[in-house]
Amino acid sequence: MFIHGKNCTSPNICGAVRVTQYQGESELLDVNKISCFLPDECQEGSVNYGRGRTVISLTCCSADRCNDKHTPKPGVPSANGKKCYVYNDQNITDILSCVGNEDRCVSATVMTEGRKISVKGCASRSMCSGSGSAQMTGVLSDICCCQADLCNSAGGVGVSLLLLVAPMVCFTLLS
Repeated sequence: MFIHGKNCTSPNICGAVRVTQYQGESELLDVNKISCFLPDECQEGSVNYGRGRTVISLTCCSADRCNDKHTPKPGVPSANGKKCYVYNDQNITDILSCVGNEDRCVSATVMTEGRKISVKGCASRSMCSGSGSAQMTGVLSDICCCQADLCNSAGGVGVSLLLLVAPMVCFTLLS
């Protein structure tokens, strides 16, 4: 498979990824990349910490040069009924209404600007799997994901290592 001067060899397939990061209603970052991806990387996902949200949109295909267009910008998602805890600006726990495909609650510790920050919020299943769209973000974090409403309280559900983006943290897309 051939893509813009790059040969995607099996098991890789062609793909276009768009990573869009928001702080509140403002868009902070919008990156498009056309490359080769493993099939399990072709999963869309998002993680939402209330103050910030990162959305990974992918279009994967298996024909030569089938990814000649960028992935469209994600639309404005609507609330899906899921509720998770989130820290507000004063690090007090509030309740966040999850949107779009965010079907998990998340608790994590991420490094930003040389210090550890605890975050809580909503995430899609692919961001909690340790593969796929989660691998396209760049800050290694300890993270817990769970499925029940408000399950990301102070207690613990199994911890796993995951690549995750916290609001306003720079990241590198993997090729």
